Amino acid sequence: MKLFIDGDALPNGLKPILLKAINRVGIETFVVANKRISLGASKFVNYIIVGLGADEADDKIVEMVLDGDLVITADIPLADRVLTKCAHAIDHRGGVFTPNDIKHYLSLRNFMQELRESGEQTNGPTPFSKKDIHEFANKLNQIFTKYCK
Repeated sequence: MKLFIDGDALPNGLKPILLKAINRVGIETFVVANKRISLGASKFVNYIIVGLGADEADDKIVEMVLDGDLVITADIPLADRVLTKCAHAIDHRGGVFTPNDIKHYLSLRNFMQELRESGEQTNGPTPFSKKDIHEFANKLNQIFTKYCK
């Protein structure tokens, strides 16, 4: 298993948790973004900077990811693309994307986007909290325990 991190919207609160977990299990990691994102020093972390296009980081992750790899992203279309390659995907709050529910998430995302485009005011996601960090850390630990032996 390799770890891919969609770095463009990675919350700062997750960086120390990720670095500690990466070093603990020794997992090869790729942070892909359109600007320099640093988790900290680690021989296991590789940084890939892509062009500024909207889906450049997503395209690079999809190009590199293989069956069984893990991708951390809040980008639902990217999660969908990753799942089609039989990889795993979790969001920044520890939510797991699965082949059974990804189409529901895509539909909901698209519906909300249509509402916003029609001028309707919608609420965004709730603010990122310590509880979210805790949930993410727990889910990451569960995945690493299961797949990184």
